Amino acid sequence: MKIAALYDIHGNLPALNALMVELEEVQPDMIVVGGDIISGPMPGQTLQRLSQAGDHIRFIRGNADREVVRMFDGQPIERQYMANPVEKDLAEIRWVAEQLTHSQRDFLAALPEQLVVNVEGLGSVVFCHASVRNDEELFTSITPEERLLVIFSHVEQEIVVCGHTHTQFEQHVGNLRILNAGSVGMPYAARPGAYWLLLSSEGYEFRYTAYDGEAAVQEILASGYPRAQEFAKENVLTMPTAAEATEHFERIAEKYWSQEG
Repeated sequence: MKIAALYDIHGNLPALNALMVELEEVQPDMIVVGGDIISGPMPGQTLQRLSQAGDHIRFIRGNADREVVRMFDGQPIERQYMANPVEKDLAEIRWVAEQLTHSQRDFLAALPEQLVVNVEGLGSVVFCHASVRNDEELFTSITPEERLLVIFSHVEQEIVVCGHTHTQFEQHVGNLRILNAGSVGMPYAARPGAYWLLLSSEGYEFRYTAYDGEAAVQEILASGYPRAQEFAKENVLTMPTAAEATEHFERIAEKYWSQEG
């Protein structure tokens, strides 16, 4: 059995299109889309493209998906682990929500937070967006073990697959293996491209798919997305490194951990 885990697409349709072409060669038995699907330049088109993948695709909800649904419904948006959105953020979320149909809104609202799949040779795998506790919680490749023990204390599966921080990494807590699939549409990595995870009975592999960044920029700039230029510059042509992102997220995680403690 082969499972392709695609996380944090963020409405980057060119990245997704390139990856879906590669998946035609990989031929996974299941595609798991791990949340934060649409918050980016081409939200509706991204959902439409994923709908063409067939009946072997599964979805879970991310924090950004939840926020877009709340905006669609005219409800306030509050965050636990990141700063609450300012007007610029709200305008971006509002634009994304306005691109969706009612049926797309309903689809996102109905998504589960987790998915459990038994993979022969690997055992039981739980897919979640940020952590098994909620869709915002931050941890990184340098999070201390004592904190990870608390976050994952109730996990019964052998493997956790997550995303949210847009960096590929592996962590261990006792016998539990934690895999961050990285990000298809907004990766923090050494080179531009779409980052994802392939699981199979033989093991797992962090994967990378290249795509035409210059052509993608033209599509993004034509999308009408409020942050189109910033998105193109900082997520397609260049991007923060995994080390830079890890340090940033770990500082935030430490702050909230100390408050909770």
